[in-house]
Amino acid sequence: MKITKEEPRARFSEFIARNEADLELDRATLLIAAEQYPHLQIEAYLRQLDAFAETARARDDLYADPLRRVLRMNELLFEKLGFQGNSENYYDIRNSFLNDVIDRRTGIPITLSVIYLEVARRIGLKLAGVGLPGHFLVKYSDERGEIIIDPFHHGRILTEDQCREMINEMYNGEMKFRLAFLQSTPRKQILARILQNLKGIYARAMDPPKTLGAIERILLINPDSTIDIRDRGLVYFALERYVQARTDLEEYLRRMPAAEDAGEIKKWLSQIRQRQAQLN
Repeated sequence: MKITKEEPRARFSEFIARNEADLELDRATLLIAAEQYPHLQIEAYLRQLDAFAETARARDDLYADPLRRVLRMNELLFEKLGFQGNSENYYDIRNSFLNDVIDRRTGIPITLSVIYLEVARRIGLKLAGVGLPGHFLVKYSDERGEIIIDPFHHGRILTEDQCREMINEMYNGEMKFRLAFLQSTPRKQILARILQNLKGIYARAMDPPKTLGAIERILLINPDSTIDIRDRGLVYFALERYVQARTDLEEYLRRMPAAEDAGEIKKWLSQIRQRQAQLN
């Protein structure tokens, strides 16, 4: 039975209202995909993750050192199950939907990381997401140190220096590496980052309704995100929803009167007022 987009949105909103510790990352990520796929069988994909975990558990050794357990996870996910980073078509929208990543065994760093995190959680291997700018990772931490894992590249183990080099290469030396980049990323912010990816893809495809849907869900997580309030206003303008566009863009200028794009936003507001005058 086909469901409306309002149903997964309502369920997603309910999940976001939960405490961080109670948020089911796998289910919430699938709810993001459910707005794109009205027939999505969320429980079926959760069962697939359960099955992956059962296989992982059979290969795991709870008494082994963490690195050995991580290497066994890598062997399962990337050699036996065949998950891999989609470097050839990185911006394919299917890379951002967990069901597609499970079906196709290919994705981007953050969705592959969600699978890694959720299979590991099921077998009692405590990992966390790491929101490195431009490239999502996962890590194991204990009193002895950290193991940083790159699911996009078959689970390779990274040192801090390699993460530093990665940032330098991705940003051509224009971004300075900070240790804070390697801090654990809360689950809600993992979801927000997936939605930011979708927002960018939909915007480049010039699809205002779907761009708006991504922004609305980002604002459920981060209601004070000034940039997303601005972007929602611009999408409202594209959708000819002038009252809402004006409210958002005026709020953006109120919060950031000295923003670099303040002049441009004022021009948009002038156009909105002209359109409103023509409608009255």
